[in-house]
Amino acid sequence: MLHLSFRAAALLLFCLVFRQFSVSAEGNQHPGKERGSSPGRYDPTWESLDKRPNPTWFDEAKFGIFLHWGVFSVPALVNEWFWEAWKGGNKEAVDFMEKNFPPDYTYQDFGRDFHASFFDPYAWTKIFEEAGAKYIVLTSKHHEGYTMWPSKYSFSWNAMDVGPGRDLVGELAAAVRNSSKLHFGLYHSMFEWFHPLYLEDKANGYHTRHFPEAKALPELYEIVNAYRPDVIWSDGEWEASSDYWNSTGFISWLYNDSPVKDTVVTNDRWGNDTRCKHGGFLTCEDSFDPGQLIPKKWENCLTVDSHSWGYRRNMDIADIRSAQELIRALARAVSCGGNLLLNVGPTADGKIAAVFQERLRQIGSWLDVNGEAIYSTRPWIYQNDTVNSDVWYSCSKDNSTVYAIYLRASGANITLGAPTFSKQTSVQVFGSDKFLKWTTDVKGHIVVKLPPRHELPDPAAWSVVLQLTNLKNKPTENPFKITAGTRPEVASLWRNEKFAKN
Repeated sequence: MLHLSFRAAALLLFCLVFRQFSVSAEGNQHPGKERGSSPGRYDPTWESLDKRPNPTWFDEAKFGIFLHWGVFSVPALVNEWFWEAWKGGNKEAVDFMEKNFPPDYTYQDFGRDFHASFFDPYAWTKIFEEAGAKYIVLTSKHHEGYTMWPSKYSFSWNAMDVGPGRDLVGELAAAVRNSSKLHFGLYHSMFEWFHPLYLEDKANGYHTRHFPEAKALPELYEIVNAYRPDVIWSDGEWEASSDYWNSTGFISWLYNDSPVKDTVVTNDRWGNDTRCKHGGFLTCEDSFDPGQLIPKKWENCLTVDSHSWGYRRNMDIADIRSAQELIRALARAVSCGGNLLLNVGPTADGKIAAVFQERLRQIGSWLDVNGEAIYSTRPWIYQNDTVNSDVWYSCSKDNSTVYAIYLRASGANITLGAPTFSKQTSVQVFGSDKFLKWTTDVKGHIVVKLPPRHELPDPAAWSVVLQLTNLKNKPTENPFKITAGTRPEVASLWRNEKFAKN
């Protein structure tokens, strides 16, 4: 019954808005297509859009929080793809539905139990700040099509009409901006698994464009104009090309004329021809970690629950990534010119699980001591040490200080093969004002004597960060200016001579 009404509503909505949307100012589908190039403007082509530099805040931020939240948080089983898993015959999902719900129960029925009754956006914001994050990205709409704001393009399938009766996007945006310095971003799924207009376009080989014209693109313009996100994190693009989605048309408007044109960043998921190629920064695949410098800004989106992006009621502690693993991912990303976007899945009632909070605060505690080696840094001429694979490097923006992030601190000494020391070189460990002694071994490697554990900020610390100044080897230009083909096969054994000066 609800499936029929949902389909009917979608078709009716398409008829009502299609003509209006095609000529509306808010939903202009081809911004710039009839306008010649002008200084400072970007044409709706990937060649032009890819020339736009990212706002500086994004590279300086380094660490963000991802939030997968939606109706899928109600069944809270399998993962955030529960609806598709159930209809696709996944045994766990099918058994769950057969044991707990009547045969006529639909996925839309879960919507009324998505009540978010304990959702406190200010409490969430405090958690994100304590984690040391500098930006957040919330799922405004996942592949299920349910919008977390009262979208006029999602009739009776949004957070105001079904479930909490609240504008969840708006509430979190307000809390973030009113009580923190965090940048606010939004995830948006281009496709919807079972939307009749999308399925019609798919059946037509994507030669028709009813769904992007009437649904996906209007929603994108709507969230940008209403909530002014600094990140647009697109997804669900992979079945059709960027031409079908008219991604370049939207992004050219975003960069040229939108209310966030000077602050917004975009990812690379805009069509099956764009991943790891086009957009403001690369995500390539989930948990992307190249382990080396690449020619374009990138981001590793990683989830704390290793089996799901959405909340799972049956997650086990063994499924939860340790703080050490997460901090290691952050250090690797920063050393190689990337960011880390770390995901947690809130519950249907709006809580962030205690184990997720614990992980976030553990990262925050580490950043309280070592954040100087992360925020606003740039890659050094080495990313990974040449003799100690547990050491990753970053560099201050003025090139005066190199940070050696030692991710498996053990023993009394640390051996480094990458830095070239001089008589003026000084070494300190974060959290201590003492200068450390160093020598060279028979192979010419630097051996730094670490302070006793009880002198460290955290005697139980599993990692230390060294601050190195007055090294002989310094970068001579921006290490991001690398051409394809010069990248290393093995990052831990690589030294880019192009950017070194001994």
